[in-house]
Amino acid sequence: MLFDSDALLIVVLALLIDALIGDPDWLWKRLAHPVVLIGAVIGWLDRVLNREDWTERRRKFGGILAVLALITIAGIIGFFLEANLRQTWGGFAATAALAATLIAQRSLYDHVARVRDAFGAGGLEAAREKVSLIVGRDPQTLDEAGVCRAAIESCAENFSDGVVAPVFWLALLGLPGLLIYKAINTADSMIGHLNPRYRSFGWAAARLDDLVNLIPARLSGLLIALVAPAVRGSVKQSFATMRRDAGKHRSPNAGWPEAAMAGALGVALAGPRTYAGRVTDDPFLNDGGRAAATPQDIGRATRVLIAACVLQALVYAALWLVL
Repeated sequence: MLFDSDALLIVVLALLIDALIGDPDWLWKRLAHPVVLIGAVIGWLDRVLNREDWTERRRKFGGILAVLALITIAGIIGFFLEANLRQTWGGFAATAALAATLIAQRSLYDHVARVRDAFGAGGLEAAREKVSLIVGRDPQTLDEAGVCRAAIESCAENFSDGVVAPVFWLALLGLPGLLIYKAINTADSMIGHLNPRYRSFGWAAARLDDLVNLIPARLSGLLIALVAPAVRGSVKQSFATMRRDAGKHRSPNAGWPEAAMAGALGVALAGPRTYAGRVTDDPFLNDGGRAAATPQDIGRATRVLIAACVLQALVYAALWLVL
């Protein structure tokens, strides 16, 4: 079978733990979050293998070595953690609790909902401040509709990167698969950029992140399309928009959940935006939808997120019961 029943049970428990608890601030003020530790390793590899006086070819090779080292470290740690935890009383629950720290259902909902709530509490400026925490574009260039689109796009894309993908690799390869995925994804966010420092060094991280998100991105789009009725949207329309417009996105993966979300909500997403002072003339996803997204649409996107998370959990629970 593709999935192991023990891994599926851990997935279901991890999803439940994350939904109920999320990322408690009191805990991570006392302990280093696993992603922070992964980031520290990436930072060290960056300093050692990405020297300014090296040629671009040597930097690219250094980036490949860095990714291989990162994957090896993450895989070995995951293997020994899982092997030892499963031998202890309550090992499944402990493994699930550890896995839950690398799944972002609750934290994603909280961050997106704060953008919606900021409009009512402090207006556009407050919403810009909150959206700057979850997107890379310049928030000062965004009007109300732009902030709303940015929050909705982040909700859709991070549903794939932060929820569906880690759960998929946890179900498929256990804790080692989850840690390897988070290591790759974190490396992409830290060094997978096209600026002079990382254009060559971050090449391997960016390409590998595209690869490991290939299936999860499409699964996330499917989940979003299937729950479109949760906001009185159409499954057919959401699915059709995803198939038609996903390829318009600059990312080979992000377009799938974003286009599905655009179709579910009936709004146009993406389009021209500003990153680091540079305007990118991206096409709209669901171009025939409403161009002026509203704070209420952010709320609808969070309802889609909740429904898609519930559906995902039910699918894995059903697989566990069958196996």
